[in-house]
Amino acid sequence: MAKRDYYNDPTAPKANSLVPAVAAVVRDEVGRVLMIRRMDNDLYALPGGTQDIGETVVQAVVRETQEETGLIIEVTGLVGIYSDPRHVIAYDDGEVRQEFAICFRARPLAGEPRTSSESKEVLWVDPAQLGALNIHPSVRIRIDHGLEDRPKPFYW
Repeated sequence: MAKRDYYNDPTAPKANSLVPAVAAVVRDEVGRVLMIRRMDNDLYALPGGTQDIGETVVQAVVRETQEETGLIIEVTGLVGIYSDPRHVIAYDDGEVRQEFAICFRARPLAGEPRTSSESKEVLWVDPAQLGALNIHPSVRIRIDHGLEDRPKPFYW
């Protein structure tokens, strides 16, 4: 399903949907960040996706990360809750989703990086190299917050 991200864009369509989503800032033992390059928009992103009925948000982020990257993770903390109404995603079926994402910190436990039907590339990125990647601004905010040593989770 085709989609278009709008962030802080006055021409964006009005949201008509709100769906819980999760993402993970997964860091390895040397501090690199796990990133995927998405199939649907060719942008680099954190692994994650929507929560299914019958699962917790932690179960959702573990499942989504494994599906998209092949890695099993352990959630170690909460980065923040992102619900900015200025960020909407318009789908070709008429759904216009307001952002609602819960982002976690995590570490890898097992598995080998591999691509999936949702990820054309899976890679570990040194934080100093993130600027070279094409990352949506809303995702970059989550990454930056995940790399900071914040005493409390972000919420907006």
